[in-house]
Amino acid sequence: MFSSATLLWGMVFSSIGLGYLLYGKRQGHVVAWVCGLALMVYSYFFSDPYLIVAIGVGLMLVPRFVRV
Repeated sequence: MFSSATLLWGMVFSSIGLGYLLYGKRQGHVVAWVCGLALMVYSYFFSDPYLIVAIGVGLMLVPRFVRV
């Protein structure tokens, strides 16, 4: 099941995802909006804390390098 580390990292990246989602919606930045949505949802599908951190950091970097 979920460990406390998994729940903590999920909450951290979901909070960051909410910020990305709101920023993307207000600024019309589609990539930030999609990454924010993904950051809020992906932690439900993985149970390894290291994998959650790796995917979360990767999703946080996507809007920095992808411009649409």
